[in-house]
Amino acid sequence: MTQDLIARAKAWLAEDPDGETREELAKLIDNEELDELAARFAGTLQFGTAGLRGELGAGPMRMNRSVVIRAAAGLAAYLKAKGQGDGLVVVGYDARYKSADFARDTAAVMTGAGLKAVVLPRPLPTPVLAYAIRHLGAVAGVEVTASHNPPRDNGYKVYLGDGSQIVPPADAEIAAEIAAVASLNDVPRPENGWETLGEEVLEAYLARTDAVLTPGSPRTARVVYTAMHGVGKDVLTAAFARAGFPPPALVAEQADPDPAFPTVAFPNPEEPGAMDLAFEAARAVNPDIVIANDPDADRCAVAVPDASVEGGWRMLRGDEVGSLLAQHLVDRGVSGVFAESIVSSSLLGRIAEAAGLGYEETLTGFKWIARVDGLRYGYEEALGYCVDPDGVRDKDGITAALLVAELASVLKEQGRTLLDLLDDLAVRHGLHATDQLSVRVEDLSVISDAMRRLREKTPTALAGLAVTKAEDLTEGTEELPPTDGLRYYLEGARVIVRPSGTEPKLKCYLEVVVPVASRDALGAAREKATELLAGIKRDLAAAAGI
Repeated sequence: MTQDLIARAKAWLAEDPDGETREELAKLIDNEELDELAARFAGTLQFGTAGLRGELGAGPMRMNRSVVIRAAAGLAAYLKAKGQGDGLVVVGYDARYKSADFARDTAAVMTGAGLKAVVLPRPLPTPVLAYAIRHLGAVAGVEVTASHNPPRDNGYKVYLGDGSQIVPPADAEIAAEIAAVASLNDVPRPENGWETLGEEVLEAYLARTDAVLTPGSPRTARVVYTAMHGVGKDVLTAAFARAGFPPPALVAEQADPDPAFPTVAFPNPEEPGAMDLAFEAARAVNPDIVIANDPDADRCAVAVPDASVEGGWRMLRGDEVGSLLAQHLVDRGVSGVFAESIVSSSLLGRIAEAAGLGYEETLTGFKWIARVDGLRYGYEEALGYCVDPDGVRDKDGITAALLVAELASVLKEQGRTLLDLLDDLAVRHGLHATDQLSVRVEDLSVISDAMRRLREKTPTALAGLAVTKAEDLTEGTEELPPTDGLRYYLEGARVIVRPSGTEPKLKCYLEVVVPVASRDALGAAREKATELLAGIKRDLAAAAGI
């Protein structure tokens, strides 16, 4: 067994084109670090609907140039099998470790396979890549990014020619083509032949950002902005300048790209502590709102002044921002379909119904939301908003930030705030309060064990609320294709449990709806909602054994 492991590692080493990972793997082999080698060669990093994502390092279970070249070769073979072998593939990348290398390798593989390849001019937000696919008439796009994962991770996100991320069966078909790549020596990788784009594609994207705003709308909101050490700053500040907003005050320590993400444990605005520097800046500048992008700028976080919380600033939940933007679009008189994933707040459905608009629920991820027929607006609770589906069929943290700033400006002119509009929605539709029980694990069996426990013994009540209906989503429903998840309906509440598709986490999404008779009753409603959410979280954790 040991000899077989060493032999496989040496075979991988012989083909590895990267001096850094070759050196790393050679040391592991020389020192006979068998446990580490076994972990690196336990299988291959699986290509799924999120593409690839994992820790950087040598071996088939890590993100590295060898894995990326195989993925690119598999994608090229898939495109050729679909009759698109002479098509254009556009490649974008963020500022993480190895991202530029992975982008260059992808362009080389596409060129070697007979496709045309173009690469974005520098590290840019993921939505610029999603826009460029349709703008340039490409048959596919690749974005090298690990979004808001830890610094040692990277990833590989694949889009097809409609500008949306891949969904089944394309993921399995591409994975099969990747598996069929016998040796890296079989993959032609010329030194040149692809094009590095100029600024025109970014200019075209920026010209389109204006379209999300109402001509002549107020643009007075003052913003503190953090790029979270990612690639959002230059594009967001350019979009704000074009639109005529005051220049955002930047969180200097996090403004420029840095793959080490030195000021945050996790570069995700939702993680505890990630917004501390932004709130510090806000207390000094006293803006109307704080806006944050994640490192690849496809997500948008919003915080508001709130005297009732410690530090005076409160992060809005993704569901709150999702509902605010929906109501803003309704008030602007838009038409079309509003869509969200099943883990997001049911308030969106209430807003759409009251406005006489279409509404759809999808599986988790913008790869599903973006495919809804007639989509006008889509969002997901994890800070993702698609506000210009004709331009970007994915979440876009730049255009979402513009729309949030427009809404804050409109309310400011009325002497009101985002919190006032949230209160209006609660009185009109009931207080929809959401929370999440999220468990990050080292051992993935913790997640599968929790799912098994819940399947074997369905809870009959949570926080004293009876479970009125339980669905195992692996079987699919009339509206949804199968997925690994459980959904419970309770009297005045809803719970969804699922493994994360991109991180080693079990995620439980909780929502309670408390009727509100008047604005005077809001305080009591919030207390009741907080109490119910805490009870559901406690009882669910016990039932799942986490």
